[in-house]
Amino acid sequence: MKFKLMFATSLLAASAFVTNSAQARELIQNKGSDTLVNVAQAWAEAYPEVNPDVAVAVSGGGSGTGIAAMINGTVDIANASRKMKDKEIKMAEEHGQHPVEHVVGYDALAVFINTNNPIDAMSLQQLADIFGRDPKVRNWADMDIKVPGCDSGEIVVVSRQNNSGTYAYFKETILGDHGKYRQGTLDMQGSKDVVDLVEKTPCAIGYSGLAYATEHVKKLCVAAETGGPCVEASVATASDHSYPIARPLFMYTNGEPQGAIKGYLDWVESDAGQCILLKKGYAPVRDVKCD
Repeated sequence: MKFKLMFATSLLAASAFVTNSAQARELIQNKGSDTLVNVAQAWAEAYPEVNPDVAVAVSGGGSGTGIAAMINGTVDIANASRKMKDKEIKMAEEHGQHPVEHVVGYDALAVFINTNNPIDAMSLQQLADIFGRDPKVRNWADMDIKVPGCDSGEIVVVSRQNNSGTYAYFKETILGDHGKYRQGTLDMQGSKDVVDLVEKTPCAIGYSGLAYATEHVKKLCVAAETGGPCVEASVATASDHSYPIARPLFMYTNGEPQGAIKGYLDWVESDAGQCILLKKGYAPVRDVKCD
């Protein structure tokens, strides 16, 4: 009986220790951009070595999902691969939230084609002719291109779902403020899904963040003007903004960050955090020294 009592007391003590430890560890909720989710997870995994009293829970779902959570006050940090819209900021303020923007890196939004495709470069106008509503280019033959394995010759256009910041940024940059995507695009949930489909589909063209590039697809060199020099998508060209579809990557907080959230964002913007971002295939916000 005495042994059972001692055992029960030990279990209660252990339970209290675990509970107290969990309570002592502050949790930061971080949600949003599919483009940023991999580096956000890497940051979250590394941060306990910096501050073991803080845990970061990361989930994706797209920039729109993170921004909606910020508007509703259910997240500490919203990740976005596009700026919040004026109407989103207004909605947030109506809900008592005051979004503050933090640029945490830069990305080159790469355009991918199948490795069978012989073309190497396109201009922004040519991309608009393919991706836009009432497209001028529907078949690779319209560009005097024959793609081995693409028997129909019809271009398969791969896009992202409309809650994606990548979807919104590509639309704004390629099609303009009031432009619309062509009908019949294959809208993928994630950037990796875009790359996987282009890899398996000789007729396809799609876009996603540079960090999702693989050796199994071809990146197009992109020219700002038809007939002009093209620029390869790379960390360097995203950093110096010479690539025509380079973009900033954002984290949004409710008001100026304080306490644990400020400590975490300061670390994300430090050399240590920016070197993790660089290793994941993104451009840091400034020059950094990495091991």
